Amino acid sequence: MATTNYLKYFNVLSLLETKRTRDIFQVNPTIVPFREEAAEIKVSVFDYCPDKLEEQVFKEVGDSFLYRDNKNISWINVDGIRKLDVENICNHFGVHYLIIEDILSIDQRPKMDEMDGLLFGLMNMLYFNDTNGTVETEQISIILGNNFILTFQEDANRDVFNPIRDKLRINGSKLRLRSADYLCYALIDMIVDNYYLVMEKIGKRIEFLEERIIRTTNKRSLAEINSLRKELIVLKSNLAPVRELVNGFIRSESELLEDRHTKYFKDVYDHIVQANELAESYRDMMINLQDLYLSNVNLKMNEVMKVMAIVTCLLAPATVIGGIFGMNFDKLPYIHHEYGFYIAASLMTVVPIIMIFIFRKRGWF
Repeated sequence: MATTNYLKYFNVLSLLETKRTRDIFQVNPTIVPFREEAAEIKVSVFDYCPDKLEEQVFKEVGDSFLYRDNKNISWINVDGIRKLDVENICNHFGVHYLIIEDILSIDQRPKMDEMDGLLFGLMNMLYFNDTNGTVETEQISIILGNNFILTFQEDANRDVFNPIRDKLRINGSKLRLRSADYLCYALIDMIVDNYYLVMEKIGKRIEFLEERIIRTTNKRSLAEINSLRKELIVLKSNLAPVRELVNGFIRSESELLEDRHTKYFKDVYDHIVQANELAESYRDMMINLQDLYLSNVNLKMNEVMKVMAIVTCLLAPATVIGGIFGMNFDKLPYIHHEYGFYIAASLMTVVPIIMIFIFRKRGWF
C-alpha cells in the first residue's frame, strides 16, 4: 500500500468527520439556505366558534384566503414548504417579509418576534428514531394574528397536534371557547410536552448503557457514549432557546394576548425550564458514564498487570535457582550429586507455593 494511504490515519480531524457530527455542528446562518421544495402541499383548516366547526383540507393555499376576514377563529396549517406558496399566503395575511425568510430558513434557532401586529414563533418538533437511535427535528413556524393562526410544517406525514385536533372536534371544549392566543399556547405546549417523550427514550438508553458498562466494557460501549452525547447536543440546542421564546410571549404587551391566558404561558415556561434541567442532568450522566468506562478499562488493565506480576514473582525463584546451578563453574554444591536435580526441582516448586500462601495472607490476590 502506498505511504499516502496511511497518512489519513494521522489526521485527527478526519477521525471526527462523521456525517452526524457535520449535521449537528456545520450550520452557517449567513449562507442562503437551499431548501428542496415539497412536491405537494396540504393545507388543513380548522375554522371554529363555540358552537360550530368547519374542517377543510385543500391542496392550494389560495383556497384558505377566505378565512382571513370571517368572525370565527381559523387555524390554517400548511404541510410542506414551497417558497411561492409561503409568500402568497403570508402576503395575503399581512406577514412581514423577514418572518417569511425565517419560515423558509433551514436549521434556524428557535425564536420569537413581534412584527406588524403579528406574533411569530419558530421552534422545532422533536422525534426519536428508535431504529437509528437519533433525535430528528422538524421546523415549525407559528404566526398568531387577529382571530387566526398560521402554522408551517416541513413534513406532512407527522406532527404532534392530533390531540389538539381531537379537542377542537368536541363541542364546548375549552379550545373552542377560548380565543386564538389560547390555541397558540396549546400548540406550543403540545410541542414542549413531546420533548419529554423524546427525553424519556434517551433516558432509558442511558440507563441501559450504564448497566451494560458496569457488566462489561468494550469499544462498542464507548461508541454508544459518543453517539448519545451527540444526540444530547441536538436536544439541548433545541430546548434552551425555547425558554426565551415562551418568555417573549409572557412579556409581550400585544393586544393579541389576553391577560387571563398569561398563566398558561407561564406553565409552559416552567415545563421548558424543567426540561432544560433534565437535559443538563442527562449530560452529567453521560460524563459520568465516560468516567465509568475509563475506570473499568483501567481496572481491567490493572487486573491484567496484577496477574502478570504474580506470575513473574512465582517464576523468579525457579529462574534464580536455574541460573545458579547453570553457572559454568567446575565446583558447585550438589552439581554432581545423584539427587541434585530433584533437590533443585523441589526448591523451584516449594518456594513458589510458600510465596502463594504469603501473598494470599496479605490479601494481594
